[in-house]
Amino acid sequence: MEALLEKLTKTFGPAGSEETIRAVILEETRPFADDVITDSLGNLVISRGKMDQETVLVAAHMDEIGIMVTYIEERGFLRFTNVGGVRVETLLGSRFVFRNGTTGVIGLEKQKEKKDPGFSAYYLDIGTRDGDEARQHVQIGDTACYEPSFGLQGRRVMAKSLDNRAGCAVLIATLKVLPRSLPLGVHFAFTVQEELGLRGATPLAYRLNPAYGLAVDVTRVGDTPEPEYKMSVSLGQGPAVKVKDSSVICHPTVVEKLKSTAEKQGIPYQIEVLERGGTDAGAIHLSREGVPSGVLSIPCRYIHSPGEMVDLDDMENAVLLLQSLLQEPW
Repeated sequence: MEALLEKLTKTFGPAGSEETIRAVILEETRPFADDVITDSLGNLVISRGKMDQETVLVAAHMDEIGIMVTYIEERGFLRFTNVGGVRVETLLGSRFVFRNGTTGVIGLEKQKEKKDPGFSAYYLDIGTRDGDEARQHVQIGDTACYEPSFGLQGRRVMAKSLDNRAGCAVLIATLKVLPRSLPLGVHFAFTVQEELGLRGATPLAYRLNPAYGLAVDVTRVGDTPEPEYKMSVSLGQGPAVKVKDSSVICHPTVVEKLKSTAEKQGIPYQIEVLERGGTDAGAIHLSREGVPSGVLSIPCRYIHSPGEMVDLDDMENAVLLLQSLLQEPW
């Protein structure tokens, strides 16, 4: 799990620019697929089992947050906007990298008033002497993500883009251990543009028309000093079974299926109610006539920062739970 997670988090893939991460995931999953689809938006679907019966759509988004260049100043500094939920307080001094390897560091204009600056006060310095030199490396509309980092302290991983490469790693690891014969068809979907509003999962769910939906994504925790939202999810206590977030009230059938499977297999789990945030389940459950959907969550600290943190035990237990869930009739 550690090596896979490092590979995924170090791969470039801001929302709308998922080509590189998609190729890496396809390389990892193709040997275990009965069928492979890449749709017109760039969603990747690895299918297993018989598709002429009820199917389950298991989705993890592969995009990450980032920035997009909006203007190149004559002195070579780059102005930018956010791609997804980049938090302003994480910007100053952060390093970003473009697909071509160009890197830069975020600077901040002098503030005349003591107030929180918006994005317009920040700039990206890629070390060029003027605008002409900058344009040799970067164009308006290019996207960048936090510079890759990966650290391991005990069982805790610290890296950028664990939201949601952690979920992708769980799907990949599950695919590799699932038997070929399954009681129902399963679509493992690695979706695009979730960070921009669940955009990839929306048409994908319509196309696949599953009987059930399950998103695998990270969630907030309440185990840090004075958390923004008080909740009963902690690192290292098992994956979380979501009940509600801003995008979905999870279907009781799916919630109970996750809970009963975990209890039967002796897998530790937590119950999650998330006051703010959403996952691909928010799009899946509204597809066509409606799809009973739920979420298997990986506890994560410091979401949408360059140093997110997850626990490998939670991830490995998520694999055990998902593997057991998909080998039973629904």
